[in-house]
Amino acid sequence: MSKRLFLKHSIAIVTIMVSVCTLLIVIVTVLKLPEASTKNSKMGFYPITRSRKVPLQDVKLCKFGEMMVDLLPQDLAFTVFVPSEEAFNRDLRLRVSDSLKPDKYNDTYAIMTRVLGFSAIPRALSSVNVHSGEVVSYDSISGFPLYISKDIDGTLVVNRIRSEIVDVRKNEFVIHVIDGVIMDADFQQSVLPDDSEED
Repeated sequence: MSKRLFLKHSIAIVTIMVSVCTLLIVIVTVLKLPEASTKNSKMGFYPITRSRKVPLQDVKLCKFGEMMVDLLPQDLAFTVFVPSEEAFNRDLRLRVSDSLKPDKYNDTYAIMTRVLGFSAIPRALSSVNVHSGEVVSYDSISGFPLYISKDIDGTLVVNRIRSEIVDVRKNEFVIHVIDGVIMDADFQQSVLPDDSEED
């Protein structure tokens, strides 16, 4: 009789332990889920726009973007986050009409080299390789850390700058056009216009 009672208690104890463990797993999983974007979250205050995946023949990079891509070795895999023409104008005060003049070309070339160093990683990274709610980190070719995520609407975000066009392929390169310029604080300070300078 005591053997049968012991067996019933053992089954009850095992059932309780399995139930408690399952409950703990569910609680831990729920606590680790990413929160939905709110006004104050890092990725929630951008206007919602959709990234577009387009083949290279349908994409015309701005002249500065072409300069950046041409600086890379053509036989190696790179991912380049190329600023849009509007971003070059807004963030770096670069205009194609002014910057490609012979007297300004060397300055423009130096700026493109620095921007490329901040915004290229030595591997191919498509938008499908970044999962929603996940942040991946890579060092750019200059050693500057890039934090890449996918917003709730599927847009790639790199260092809090949203993409406009993603997954453009050119040879071994993956090009993402972004609405901003990736740069460190020192470089940003050096390219800020003087207060006396007029737009």
